[in-house]
Amino acid sequence: MNFSEDHDQTWALLRDIAEPDDLAVLVDYITDKGEGRAALDSDVKTMLVTAKKNRYYAEHVRSKIDDEIREFGGNSLANAFRSLKGNGPISYKEVATDVAKRLKAPITESMSVVEIETAILQKILRDSIDKMTEEERKALLEALNVTDFSLAGPALTAMLLKAGQLGGFKTFQLAMIVANAVAKAVTGSGLKFAAGPVINKTLSIAMGPIGWVITGLWTAFDLASPALRVTLPCVVQVAYIRQKAIAALMENRCAKCDQDNAPQAKFCGACGSELNGPAHARAA
Repeated sequence: MNFSEDHDQTWALLRDIAEPDDLAVLVDYITDKGEGRAALDSDVKTMLVTAKKNRYYAEHVRSKIDDEIREFGGNSLANAFRSLKGNGPISYKEVATDVAKRLKAPITESMSVVEIETAILQKILRDSIDKMTEEERKALLEALNVTDFSLAGPALTAMLLKAGQLGGFKTFQLAMIVANAVAKAVTGSGLKFAAGPVINKTLSIAMGPIGWVITGLWTAFDLASPALRVTLPCVVQVAYIRQKAIAALMENRCAKCDQDNAPQAKFCGACGSELNGPAHARAA
């Protein structure tokens, strides 16, 4: 499944892929941690909070989460006009595009949803690194196993963003770090992760300097719009859910030496061990 094309694929992501713990974060964002919002129907709030408590999200509940993200994404006048025209709320891509523009992330009209989400994640990372002290940048480099501290200056940002990775610092890991920090800033607690070598390594970064700075930076974002207080964290969370799904489809890691390999590889390029293949191949 291509999770990057349009709203329909984002809906499929929330309907078929998103796990209860990941949906719980979206519920917290939409319902203001169960307190409710002026723009949120009380019955909808009760439905979502109950689903979170029971850790069970029926399709109609997942659909409501999707609807609410898109409802918050448009201002009330635009949504009212769309409803009169019978078009419903704005698309998820429009929501993500609006968030990117508010953050001044570099995007173009031709970008896919996944590219827009990645631009948002990178902009938050870039702003965070720019706000770091020299000591915090060095701590980040140490967490990434980089020993050249000459990179602790402005070159660090460019290096982290180059080709989307730095020695395993892939878009999924970027999404983990940013989404975890945003969740901590908004709800007071981070995301829940399953144990694993890549997860554990990334968590050391998320809980370290990047996490500290993003959490502190949150109050500096222009969140004057009540809707943006919902859509910005929601888009970051959806980006994380999407990148986790993409990573699961593509993963082909050697169980012996923990080396990442191409999805089609049969043997590990580092140690020569036979590979089990990526998740989608094992399920086929």
